[in-house]
Amino acid sequence: MTVIDEDQAAGHIHGICLKTGPPRRTGVELEWLVRDVRDPALPVAAGRLAAAVAAFGAAEREPDGNRGARDRGGAEQNRGDPGRVKPGREKQSRGERVPDRPDREAGDQEKRGRDGLYGKSPDKRGQQAHNAGKRDWPELPTTARPGILPSGALLTTEPGGQLELSSQPADSLAGLVDATVADLAALRAALAADGLELAGIGLDPLRSPRRVLDLPRYAAMEEFFDRGGPWGRQMMCGTASVQVCLDAGDDSDGPDGYRHRWRLLHAAGPVLVAAFANSPLRDGKPTGWVSSRQQVWTQMDPRRTRPPRLNGDPRAAWASYALDADLMCVRNPDSADWSAPPGLTLRDWIRAGLRGSSRGQPRHPTTSDLEYHLSTLFPPVRPRGHFELRMIDAQPGDGWIVPLAVTAALLADATAGEAALAALTPLWDGSAASDSAAIEPWVRAARFGPADPAIGGASRECFAVAREALDRMAVPASIAAAVDAFSAQYVSKDRCPADDLIEEFA
Repeated sequence: MTVIDEDQAAGHIHGICLKTGPPRRTGVELEWLVRDVRDPALPVAAGRLAAAVAAFGAAEREPDGNRGARDRGGAEQNRGDPGRVKPGREKQSRGERVPDRPDREAGDQEKRGRDGLYGKSPDKRGQQAHNAGKRDWPELPTTARPGILPSGALLTTEPGGQLELSSQPADSLAGLVDATVADLAALRAALAADGLELAGIGLDPLRSPRRVLDLPRYAAMEEFFDRGGPWGRQMMCGTASVQVCLDAGDDSDGPDGYRHRWRLLHAAGPVLVAAFANSPLRDGKPTGWVSSRQQVWTQMDPRRTRPPRLNGDPRAAWASYALDADLMCVRNPDSADWSAPPGLTLRDWIRAGLRGSSRGQPRHPTTSDLEYHLSTLFPPVRPRGHFELRMIDAQPGDGWIVPLAVTAALLADATAGEAALAALTPLWDGSAASDSAAIEPWVRAARFGPADPAIGGASRECFAVAREALDRMAVPASIAAAVDAFSAQYVSKDRCPADDLIEEFA
């Protein structure tokens, strides 16, 4: 891997964060909580989950030099293909082995990565311990050995046992919806045979966070987030989302250009949080937030969870954001300890590493280290070659179709996009005054949802113009009907799915 200096790092980020071209493709990544049908409060053992999805197999994926590491669970750089798989899931040698006894957690080694921050460690005891006791247990699907669903979409496991479906990129919204509906039907049937079900809720309302994947990345991530309280573990092991993936756009300044699309997606973010808020409970009690999942994000490291500055070029803003974020973990092939020194940013590491790499001094970071670091950044709109929208709570049933359709329509139709931007602009008045002002609409959306008058009004306008755009796009009647039903049940009444959960648990 190529060793980098600071300018090279910024240039590399510029080159990979946005792949420009005519916007065409759409993808979706659906995360789900997995519950016991008879008792949703019961933890689901890793072995039981692995057995339930074993029919989808575990296909070995070939190494790819352009792959990085996953955000929460590991993911891959995918050369700009939206919806294919999340950025940077770390590769593993045999997949994630899980015990056939419910009292044992999953445990298998991640495939060898790069050296640790201070070079190769002579102490291999941690890695040997990590590899001990392997047997021919069922495998949880991972990125190295994902499950393959009927359409070719990938099935993988999150740290807390959540399942994620990552679609293939599609040229049409209708084709994407049809393929994903069929995949979910197959997945639900397999789980039902073992008494399990998918739950589309943004934050587990009953169960405490419990990590079932035992990998060096997750251990380092847990250690990093534990410095700030319990929020990181909740994010890793108890949350689920709908992630819409859209082509970045071309290099023009018009509605198909990545600059305009970047601006529109960030402006619309609070409306998407509010309209689809679906996580009002923790430990069976209301939290006071309609999106407690977003509450979790607001409590975590702001330099890796908040949006980058929006008053300049997106590529430059993203490069600065990445360089100034603390390192979360550094891969080390000779140890199970991938933790990074507290408070060390990527920029710090590059500068320190360039002063020498002899024993006791930091080694030089490489492009692979940089790409791995990018996978540990979690802003609401993440540039991964395409744009990945991360702010939408998981939805019940096939409710994921609505945020996918609305977002795709606002970006595909210039008239709808301009009208939405005009409706959204008042939400951001004064946001440039300070960092706290810039995050304030996101917090209001997560706390109050569409009951906030300004957000509710903007939401109604955005849904209206998106619905008109769907007619111009000639989408199938079933997609239009799903948007109509959601608008009638929620948007027109300044409600969101969280209101149903609150009433159900009252």
